[in-house]
Amino acid sequence: MRRFLSLTVLLGIVLGLVSCATTGPGGRHSLIIIPTSQEVAIGSGMAEQLAESEKFLDDSLWQQYINEVGQRIVKVCDRRDITYHFAVIESDQVNAFAAPGGWIYIYTGLLSRMDNEAEMAAVLSHEVSHVVARHGVKRLQKALGFALAYQLVFGDNPSKATQAAVGTGMGLLFAGYSRDAEREADRFGFEYMTRVGYDPHGAVTMFEKLAAIGGAGSANVFEKLSRSHPETQERIANARAWIRANQARLRAAKLTFGTERYQKMRLRLPALPVDSSAATH
Repeated sequence: MRRFLSLTVLLGIVLGLVSCATTGPGGRHSLIIIPTSQEVAIGSGMAEQLAESEKFLDDSLWQQYINEVGQRIVKVCDRRDITYHFAVIESDQVNAFAAPGGWIYIYTGLLSRMDNEAEMAAVLSHEVSHVVARHGVKRLQKALGFALAYQLVFGDNPSKATQAAVGTGMGLLFAGYSRDAEREADRFGFEYMTRVGYDPHGAVTMFEKLAAIGGAGSANVFEKLSRSHPETQERIANARAWIRANQARLRAAKLTFGTERYQKMRLRLPALPVDSSAATH
């Protein structure tokens, strides 16, 4: 009887969580067992580990810049119940990723290949969208299984369960999301960058750059470590289709690429290796 009552209470709480777990434009809801407080705690733990394992760009102007653009995107996104953090990792890798709870990272190897702010906003909007849609939490719930997820919420030692979840989260960080999740993040991202005032053609040119890097046979980590990303040509087609479907409001909006400011900031980035740079052509 006691077990039945516990399960009944758990079901009621889970249903309550579902009712408030909005995951993107349109107010769609998803089954989220891990509460926001635990999601943020897990993300914070992962951020601490990344601070020890990664080299971050030592440039306060770039940190201000990435945070400014990122926070503008946050202001128009569909999830603002958490604090978002943006950071630049100094590495030749062509990569960007988001950890649960709002920690978003982008590599200098990717930034160095961009030509304007709209392209950067496209990547940041995509990563913000993963957080909005709680893709990282959903993936973590699946990997942890019900038992550990239950311990996170109802266990006697939630801090120990959080530590275990951080370890699992680090292992999943570069595992990639499902193709549907990636398509969803792309779609939300087009919307968010446009709401801020960036031309969504920046997403098209960003995808074209990724296609060129991959086509040249270079180590495109953004694609290799996210093998579930839809094919880049499909992403380009989806972006163009979204632009066509929203032509009327795009024409009425004052959209920008932000080329001049971005190219000034790009001069501050570490130079790409000769072989890596050549691979983009």
